[in-house]
Amino acid sequence: MNALVPLVVLLPLLGAAATLILGKRPKLQRIVTIVVLAAVLVVSSVMLGIVDATSPLVVEVGGWAAPFGIVLIVDRLSALMLVVSATVLLAVLIFSVGQGLADGDDETPVSIYHPTYLILATGVFNAFIAGDLFNLYVGFEILLVASYVLITLGGTQQRIRAGVTYIVVSLLSSLLFLASIAMIYGAVGTVNIAQISLRMDTIPVDVQIVLHVMLLVAFGIKAAVFPLSFWLPDSYPTAPAPVTAVFAGLLTKVGVYAIIRTETVIFPGTELNGALMILALLTMVVGVLGAVAQADIKRLLSFTLVSHIGYMILGVALGSAEGTSAAIFYIVHHIVVQTTLFLTTGLIERTGGSTSINRLGGLLRASPVIAVLFFIPALNLGGIPPFSGFIGKLALFEASAEQGTPLAYTLIGAGALVSLLTLYALVRVWNMVFWRPAADVAEYESPLLDNISEAPNTLLTQQKRSIPALMVAATGGMVAVSIALTVFAGPLYAVSSRAGENLEGPSFYVNLVFPGARDD
Repeated sequence: MNALVPLVVLLPLLGAAATLILGKRPKLQRIVTIVVLAAVLVVSSVMLGIVDATSPLVVEVGGWAAPFGIVLIVDRLSALMLVVSATVLLAVLIFSVGQGLADGDDETPVSIYHPTYLILATGVFNAFIAGDLFNLYVGFEILLVASYVLITLGGTQQRIRAGVTYIVVSLLSSLLFLASIAMIYGAVGTVNIAQISLRMDTIPVDVQIVLHVMLLVAFGIKAAVFPLSFWLPDSYPTAPAPVTAVFAGLLTKVGVYAIIRTETVIFPGTELNGALMILALLTMVVGVLGAVAQADIKRLLSFTLVSHIGYMILGVALGSAEGTSAAIFYIVHHIVVQTTLFLTTGLIERTGGSTSINRLGGLLRASPVIAVLFFIPALNLGGIPPFSGFIGKLALFEASAEQGTPLAYTLIGAGALVSLLTLYALVRVWNMVFWRPAADVAEYESPLLDNISEAPNTLLTQQKRSIPALMVAATGGMVAVSIALTVFAGPLYAVSSRAGENLEGPSFYVNLVFPGARDD
């Protein structure tokens, strides 16, 4: 079954080449892209079943043994991330196909969009199975190069400006990551993650801390951890709705995934756990305070995205199997729910001609389906029982309580408050956009709420457009997946728990590559 592992990278890469060749045949491009991502979803699901029932899959590319060759590893964490990523990428693709068919591909030009989208998927999947830091770097660069194209689709001034900010920040992060790899190689003579773990104890502690901080800063920028999250709220909302959805739901989680690998395999000690917990606290609080001050739904959701990254960092910072398990479950939950909310916002924009709550109203009567599609994931993100958001947060709070430190209890209180503020911000959107009668909507010169800020360049209301059934179906499918996370929360959390137990120390991961090399 090891032969399945390279397919998650090869299939989208070959699909990108095929769609590039078929640039003048958009219908075939759509078919190829959908088939490729559906195939990756099937392969990923099969691998998840295999690694959870038996053992992880390890492939030495070209027959070159580690550490000299490239090693691809699929354990429970990797398999979970592959499945949820393929699901989200497929759903967003279907949404974008519906939008393209309705609008003539003005927002997402097919000849560019489909090859670039598959290249993005290649980078994401490669990052999740990389067994060495340089291959992880390659995965990041592949997805970032594709994201540079996607975030500027349409070529408007606003998108180009936001794209420049995104590109500059991403390049700085990549340079720091590359410098970290070079310093690690100079210190321990390898870039293989398992071998780095074996050799890290041989270098001075102060050098270890420097290397540790450099990697955390590089990954913290990619994951949008405060104070390295300043770029996100202004970059994501300007892109087309499908691009914003996949960026917000998925790309930052690749950075969180890299942090998990760093903290559990390369630097499994507790030296920086306290600092990470403080960063988690600040990320949660600052993010949600930004969210409650927004009138634009896209920017509001972007700030909640930053805020909820803090929950994931909290789980990692606890340094326990319980904390890591809760963080993994919350990552899966958040990828699905955040993507769903951004897709629904795309539907709101088409129906109401705006994403500002000051200029929207009466959508409950105008489009009750969209109201339901927004309401369910909003409650989920807000942590209302019995949804998966509540389950994930409760698991994080229980893991924090087991640690029992004053800082851990502070984070429990802050996490509960942030959850309430998230719910407040989303309920305000519901009240203004759906519940408020359309006749009560004020003109933008006299906003109803003076304490919230509009997004830049949003004074003009866009043309209202019809909503294709394919876009509604894709969004409804994601809502169904979010509900499934609640219905099947028990089995999902069991898999997350087993993944967390595997990551409690570096020995499990190291022994996958070098059997018997580490027994601690």
